[in-house]
Amino acid sequence: MAQADVTKFGTPVRPTNLIGPQVRYLRERLGLTQDELAGRLSRYGLELDYVKIGQIENGKRRVIDWELVGFARALGVSVDWLLYGDEGRL
Repeated sequence: MAQADVTKFGTPVRPTNLIGPQVRYLRERLGLTQDELAGRLSRYGLELDYVKIGQIENGKRRVIDWELVGFARALGVSVDWLLYGDEGRL
């Protein structure tokens, strides 16, 4: 990461994933805690705890393709919605 891409504390200035805000929005709208979402994700074979979910929501952890699909299934939305939200394509 270039010097301009991190804060003085070493955290990324730009998020490392696109879905964090949508995951948080849907989780809160569904009234789920991060721990409860972790339980839903485990039904799809994803072992993400509340710490990792928090990192994803805050843009501090990357998401791989099968995690993206798992989040979509656990939250009841399409992969496209997680990537682009209500605003359409990037």
